[in-house]
Amino acid sequence: MSEKNKHIGLRCTEEVLNKLKYIAAYNGRSINGEILYLINSEIKKFETEVEKIETK
Repeated sequence: MSEKNKHIGLRCTEEVLNKLKYIAAYNGRSINGEILYLINSEIKKFETEVEKIETK
């Protein structure tokens, strides 16, 4: 079975969005790429510090 990307909506303030755009550009990523990087970093941190998350 192939892994398919899922769509999620995200609401944030204009200030947060502008700062995210700045960080993404600084890191050479799209906003989507930066969000995925940050999410994956936090998942990895959680699994290192707390416990491994098992999924179906």
